[in-house]
Amino acid sequence: MRRGRTSRLAPVHLFFVLPSPYISLMTHFLTVLSIVCCTGVFAQQHEIEVLVTKSEYRLSVLRGDSLVARYPVAVGRNPGDKERRGDYRTPVGEFRISQIQKSSSWVQDFEDGKGPIPGAYGPWFLRLETGRWTGIGIHGTHDPAGIGTMVTEGCIRLRNGDLEELKRTVTIGTRVKIMP
Repeated sequence: MRRGRTSRLAPVHLFFVLPSPYISLMTHFLTVLSIVCCTGVFAQQHEIEVLVTKSEYRLSVLRGDSLVARYPVAVGRNPGDKERRGDYRTPVGEFRISQIQKSSSWVQDFEDGKGPIPGAYGPWFLRLETGRWTGIGIHGTHDPAGIGTMVTEGCIRLRNGDLEELKRTVTIGTRVKIMP
């Protein structure tokens, strides 16, 4: 190494000298910044999560540990976890909303002797990505008397007004956890 030259990897030290009025201002700024960051003013808000408890016929909307809303629901007419297509069970597990579809014009025949029913699924169908099962979702109803019972073909059914509120709260990708 030649005299008078420094290595390209030598650290560079910079020193700033602030006049004394700026030191207290800088100290104040750093204190406020640490308070703001630690109290969560700039912290990212918790995601919305939907929790369905089948045994209690309840759908809860949570943001972190805080309850945002709670709605009564109907679930699959057979108890237990879904095992096969057409078993009228609501699957248990963690899923995500994959689509939000306008369903007010959909017609369904539940093969109960009443024939095709327009608007059977209410105004919206929140389709769940379950991995294994297709056609599972959260939707409204043409028959609110069934809320609080085991009556669906496997979906989660809400009153139409409750579904409208839920639809304004969730987005595609919202996590939905279904418990026994």
